[in-house]
Amino acid sequence: MRPHSSAEWLPLMLSADLPPMTAVPALMPEGTLALWRAESGTLALQADRCPHRGMRLSHGFVRGEALSCIYHGWRYGQTGRCLKIPAHPRLEPPEAIRVETHAVTESGGLIWGCLETPAGRPPTFDGLLPLRMISLSVSPERLATSELLDRREDGRMTIKLAGQDCLLLCLAQPDDSTLLFCLIAESASTDERIAASRALEACRIRLEAGETGKEISR
Repeated sequence: MRPHSSAEWLPLMLSADLPPMTAVPALMPEGTLALWRAESGTLALQADRCPHRGMRLSHGFVRGEALSCIYHGWRYGQTGRCLKIPAHPRLEPPEAIRVETHAVTESGGLIWGCLETPAGRPPTFDGLLPLRMISLSVSPERLATSELLDRREDGRMTIKLAGQDCLLLCLAQPDDSTLLFCLIAESASTDERIAASRALEACRIRLEAGETGKEISR
């Protein structure tokens, strides 16, 4: 599995898993960031540390178009600037008080993040939609050698789940595990999606056990 560039878009989670006014930790190879969706639906991807006392902002709460730290309520906008310090309600927070902010967007039912200025748009996968995101206690290097998966010429991995050809996107984690995003044909029926999802869970068990084989039927 090739190493990623810091200017490359990486999948973070399924769009459907992040409703408005929600903040979650986004797990990237370099560490955890705070990913949140404002009431309007727009996204922000920021350093997971409040400049005040270092509390994780992914533990905070979203109100309107801002993210508030759960500790002392310091509020940050989507550009990263501090908008309000509750202990000093009349104070205009200095411009210097801000959290580092990174590029984030949505495409094809996935949320994508990039640590540096991206070279273009995230990749598109015509005819495919996200099925599931799962966490594997398997390193990317070990995953790349599994006989359960097939490799395309572009380096991406595929797998047959309950008779469905699915595309896999992988994101390495700091703890040497892997986030796996499974995409299935847009034309797949509800029953086919359910069967493929169950097969993916069986695949997770076999991968973590180090088993090999081909089609996952159940």
